Amino acid sequence: MSSASSASSAHVVVKKRWLGFLIWQEVASTVVYLLLSIFFPFPGRIPAASVLSFLAFSLSLHLLSLSLFLLSSPCPEPSASIADLVAGLLRACLRAVIGGTTNGDYSADFRHRVYRTLSKCFFLFICVLSGFLSTAALCGRAEPGGGMKLVGLGINGAMFGLVYGVHYLYHKRWILTFPVIQRPFFYSLKMGLYSSLREALKLSTLALIPSLLVTLFVPDQFRSRRSIGPFILYLANLYTGVSVISFTWELSTHLLLVVHTRRCHFAPSRGSAAVETNPSEELLEALEQSSPRSLLKYLAYLDLCMVSENNVEPWRAAFFEETGETYRRVISLCLRPLEHLTSKLVEGLEGLAVDKSDLFSQQLNPLNGTNVDSNLHVAFNEFQLYSWSARTIAALTSRSYLEDRYGVAQLTGLNIAVLSTLLSTLLAVEACMGKKTSSQAAHLMGPSSIGWVTLKTARHDGANVVTIKKRGGLLHAKAYSMADILRTSIYQIVSVFHAEMQAAAKSSGLEKNWVALGKPLYGTREALIHKLLQFLEYRAY
Repeated sequence: MSSASSASSAHVVVKKRWLGFLIWQEVASTVVYLLLSIFFPFPGRIPAASVLSFLAFSLSLHLLSLSLFLLSSPCPEPSASIADLVAGLLRACLRAVIGGTTNGDYSADFRHRVYRTLSKCFFLFICVLSGFLSTAALCGRAEPGGGMKLVGLGINGAMFGLVYGVHYLYHKRWILTFPVIQRPFFYSLKMGLYSSLREALKLSTLALIPSLLVTLFVPDQFRSRRSIGPFILYLANLYTGVSVISFTWELSTHLLLVVHTRRCHFAPSRGSAAVETNPSEELLEALEQSSPRSLLKYLAYLDLCMVSENNVEPWRAAFFEETGETYRRVISLCLRPLEHLTSKLVEGLEGLAVDKSDLFSQQLNPLNGTNVDSNLHVAFNEFQLYSWSARTIAALTSRSYLEDRYGVAQLTGLNIAVLSTLLSTLLAVEACMGKKTSSQAAHLMGPSSIGWVTLKTARHDGANVVTIKKRGGLLHAKAYSMADILRTSIYQIVSVFHAEMQAAAKSSGLEKNWVALGKPLYGTREALIHKLLQFLEYRAY
């Protein structure tokens, strides 16, 4: 299979998933609309009006799907601020006045951040428009009067759409969070029905008062002048319609998550020649040729992790082929994200390097903690990718003990690279958490020597860095989870090679056989050796 055909077939996977989402969304919205028509019938409505109502309701959902397509991402991505947009606009105007092109003035990162900002603004606009259309379509079925009354209902729905869009963006629900356990499709869909209904009722209740307040500022012809009794029925009709719309939107969001986070098998079909010759090529092509932070790359890393950890794929032995090239490519692809995480953590920690004499001034600066959290939060943006990478290299390294017939893992030195990277990344994550690390003798270490501090200084090259630790915060939770994954991965390797490591430690060959030469990305070589000794004695926690 050529590289072009592998890449095209891999991209077809993502397109099929979006098509499947649209089909299931259409089915779900039709069922919801039919149930509403059955339980809340309006005999006075002519069939043509019901058809137009359904078409408007369906159109609003398709517009929402388009905005979700542009906004959804498997990881948090930065957006351009208002100041960045104003500066970019002024720069473009200045360039237009003095002449020349503006393409070279903007980096790819800036253009991507502008795209993210525009996609969020477009999502808010679509939410307002979809709320207008869907509310007029559903609630207008029970509202007597002409088109002006429908416009008034649409304005109420537009306010609901604005509230929904702001809530959606504020809680970053556009991030595709992959489940820890891959369950059957219909089971995953069923498990989200109750939470979707609960969230829909909460959002519709939250948006009810703003939806009614906005009608105070619209022209009189759009308002509904009526007595208390009909007004209560009007509120009941509006709340019922908005709740149904909110539930449909929540169901679409949940369906989007279920469809796109399911495992995709990047393997040749059974019976093809590639199964016998090179069964791992399609997976490697998807890993190497997919763009960063794309859904395709995340699906490929998830499949690689599943193949490495489980025994359900008989072709996993192809990773350990005789030349060692496939194994080298796989390990390199998994080490790269962990090295990126370590580098980002180092930048976040070293950016606040100060002398001990400057600690007082750093404590007086209230923005210092904000800068620390901001820089370190960015480092954990691709948390799911980091966890799959750590689990994959740990599984392949441990399984190479029995499955590597040619010894490619040991002969290529990749076992040393894997363990050194995991240890170095763990030290960086623990430094981010505020954990004290030292390279003192193993017999002096114990539970009492590990401490947690609110303000500490630590840097891998000996300089002082202020690290602010906030227990219970989002940053600490991410760092704690990542550290737990890294420790589990290291223990998985140590438990398999424990006898060899113990023998090497007694003969002073541990650092030669399991820790890479040279300076690691974080910490010192002595600190890595000391940490490995803790794992050998099962005292690393």
